[in-house]
Amino acid sequence: MSAGLAGVGAAALPAAPIRLAQAQTPPAAPALPYRRHAVRAPDGVTIAAYEYGNPQGQAILLVHGYQQAAMSWDRQTRDPDLAREFRLVAIDLRGHGMSGKPEGDQHYKPGQVWADDVKSVIDQLSLSKPVLVGWSYGGRVMGDYLNAHGHAALGAMNWVGATASVADPKRFGRAGRFNTPATGLSDDPATAIRGTVAFLRECFELQPTASDFETMLAFNMMVPRHVRMALQGRPLDIEARLKALDIPVLVTHGALDKAVDVSMGRYTAGVVPGATLSVYDGIGHAPFWEDAPRFNRELAALARSVRRA
Repeated sequence: MSAGLAGVGAAALPAAPIRLAQAQTPPAAPALPYRRHAVRAPDGVTIAAYEYGNPQGQAILLVHGYQQAAMSWDRQTRDPDLAREFRLVAIDLRGHGMSGKPEGDQHYKPGQVWADDVKSVIDQLSLSKPVLVGWSYGGRVMGDYLNAHGHAALGAMNWVGATASVADPKRFGRAGRFNTPATGLSDDPATAIRGTVAFLRECFELQPTASDFETMLAFNMMVPRHVRMALQGRPLDIEARLKALDIPVLVTHGALDKAVDVSMGRYTAGVVPGATLSVYDGIGHAPFWEDAPRFNRELAALARSVRRA
């Protein structure tokens, strides 16, 4: 085709419409059932905290266990009766969930860092006389808090399948065999996943649904190996602190707990003056999940017993 004819042909064709990119309106953020807080610990680690319920209600601060997350407490934070009456705050411990996960034992071995995390949440969220609730490893964290800061700022405590002493290995169950370098602490991903699945199964006598278990496994696997390793072998000596408690204390324990034996709960209740022991027959390591209606009733009663200054 000659240049002239090409020009004529081009001129005769209608111009192709020019499509301009339309400005896209970003989708609205989903409506969440909680307020998100980023709490800054003294060593710079960010602690993720999630607030539910009545902002004017008695505060309840929920501390999860080893490899778990704030989402462990869904059957409490999403309970309409608890939310109507109480201010519920669940946190991701350092190294877990959406909290910071720095490398280095200095961020995990000292009791002071865990104590200061809890204190930072209480102070920065202005929690007045909170009920401090600790599940499993959360008992170690509560013990760290008591050792560093005492109990004057607390309204009550709830030890839930919680570690209060490491002096007697018989107070721990068989689930711990899945937290070794040959199982859940392995540097082989497939081995670590298998170990974590087995450990998580041992946390329940009444097993979660498949969907719930998938969610739980997902947040367990959010905990990096360096964190899992650093949490092993931390000391705990709080008996004198337990004997000095003069606030309401509830000790909740599943009779069939395979992670922390029910004898641990009996020990804690026997040491704390005036403590109430609530043993759940037929229930494992997670009474707040396995029998949430009973747990929530007893937690509400504990929160109502807080003495206001």
